[in-house]
Amino acid sequence: MCCFNFLSTQSFSKIQSPSWHLSINEKHSSVPLPVIGLCCNMSVVLKNTKGWLLDQCSYINKSFQQCLSFISPQQKRNLRCRFKRKYFEILKPHILSKSLTNSDCLALGGAETVAQEERKITANSQKVSDEELPSITTKKRKRKHKELNQGESDLQVYHEKVRKVILEGSRALLDEGFTCGYFYSDKANEGSESVSRPSAGSRLADLCEMAKELPFATENEETSVQTVGEGANSTEHLDLFTRVTENNMDCSRLVTLMGEQYLLPPQCSFLLSDMSKMQPLLNYQKYDVIVLDPPWENKSVKRSNRYSFLPASQLKRIPVPGLSAPGCLVITWVTNRQKHLRFIREELYPHWSVEVLAEWLWVKITNSGEYVFPLDSPHKKPYEILVLGRYSGGKESSLRSSEKQEIPVPDQKLIVSVPSTLHSHKPSLADVLKEYVDPAAKCLELFARNLQPGWTSWGNEVLKFQHLSYFNVEETDPDILT
Repeated sequence: MCCFNFLSTQSFSKIQSPSWHLSINEKHSSVPLPVIGLCCNMSVVLKNTKGWLLDQCSYINKSFQQCLSFISPQQKRNLRCRFKRKYFEILKPHILSKSLTNSDCLALGGAETVAQEERKITANSQKVSDEELPSITTKKRKRKHKELNQGESDLQVYHEKVRKVILEGSRALLDEGFTCGYFYSDKANEGSESVSRPSAGSRLADLCEMAKELPFATENEETSVQTVGEGANSTEHLDLFTRVTENNMDCSRLVTLMGEQYLLPPQCSFLLSDMSKMQPLLNYQKYDVIVLDPPWENKSVKRSNRYSFLPASQLKRIPVPGLSAPGCLVITWVTNRQKHLRFIREELYPHWSVEVLAEWLWVKITNSGEYVFPLDSPHKKPYEILVLGRYSGGKESSLRSSEKQEIPVPDQKLIVSVPSTLHSHKPSLADVLKEYVDPAAKCLELFARNLQPGWTSWGNEVLKFQHLSYFNVEETDPDILT
C-alpha cells in the first residue's frame, strides 16, 4: 500500500530549488501550489492534484526482481534483472534555452552564472571551445520573417492553451523532486559511457511480414492461446504469430524465442503480429482499458527511415470495438501535430463509438529537472498528448452505463518523467490509471514494443525492449525444484 506524506500549501512556498527554465515571474508566481503526496510506489515518485512524477525504469525493474530461467524441468536459475539505467539518462536539455535572462541568472546563481550562461550560448551557436571564445567577433544576422503555415499556427494556438497548465502543474512536482533528492546535477555523471543499442529486436517486424504467409492454425478460442511452460526446451514449439502467448506464473521468465533471449513479466500475454493477424487477439478476451501508441506519420520519420509508419486513415482498421468491454477506457498517444489530434477527436474515436473524455499531457524532463526542450521552442515541444475516451457502442455498454456509474476522468492531468532514449519507449500508464479503473480491469496495449505485468500486448515489435541485452543480469543461488 502506498503511504503519503502530505505537505501544506504554506510549506511549499518556502521550498528553494534550482531553476528549470522558468522566468522569475513564473517561478515566484503567487498561484497556490496543490497538495502533494510522497508515494512509496516505485513507479509513482510523487503525485498531486495536477498529476504524477513517474520513474519508468523503476516500474520496469520491479517486475524482474525475481526471474526464473529453467535449465531443465527439475532445475532452474534464479536471476535478478534490471533495465539499464543509462537508457534513462538525459543529463541536459537537447536544445539550450536562450530565454534565460541575465536577471534570471543573477537571481539563481549570481554574476558567475550569468557569465557561464553567456559562454554556453556562444559556444553552442559558434561550435567552438571555451578557449577560443575571447577572440570571437559576433556578427548580427538578419532573420527573414517567415509566416507560420496552418499546422504551425494551430500548434501555437494549442500551446498557448496548455502552457499555463504545464507550468503550474509541474511546478510543485519538480520542486518537491528536488527537495527529496530525486533529481541530480548533470555533473554527477559527466564522462559516463554511452550504452550500445541492441539490434536483435529490429528483426521482429521483418519476421511478422514473413508470417503473413502462415495459415491460421485455427480460429477456435481455446486453441488460439498457448502458455510458456517449464523446462529448458519448452519454448521451441511456440507459435508467436498466430497464437496469444501467456506467462501465467507470478514471477518473470527468461526464455529463448526464435533463437534470442527475452524477459517475460509475470502474468503477461502477447501476440506478435501486424494488423493482418489480429484474429487471435479478438478470440482471446475483452478489455476494460486499451492504450494505443500508433506509429504516426511525420516528415522526420519519412526522411530518416527509422521505422515504418501508419497513415492515420489506416488506424480505423484497428478493431477497437471488437476488443472493448462495455465502458472500456481508450487512450491514444499522439504527437503535437494538430492534424493528428483533430483526426482522433473528430474521426477515429467517433468511428470506434468512443466518446472523448479528456486530454492529458506527458511532460518530458531531464535528470536535473529541466524540460528536455525549451517550453516555448518553435520546433520541438517538451510534451506529448494523450486522448482519453470511453467506448459507448453496443447494447452491453448502454446497459452497463445505466447500471454502474463510471469513475469520472479529469481533464488536463500531467505525467512528468524522464523519457527513455530509446525511440517510442513510452512510460507505462498502469499505475496512474489505478485511480480510474477497477482493480480487476483487463488491460491491453496496441502497437506495444514491450510487455507489462498483468497486461496483454500486441504489435509487430512487441518483444523489442524485452530483449535480454537491454538488461543487467545478476544470478543468485540455483534452486532445485522438488
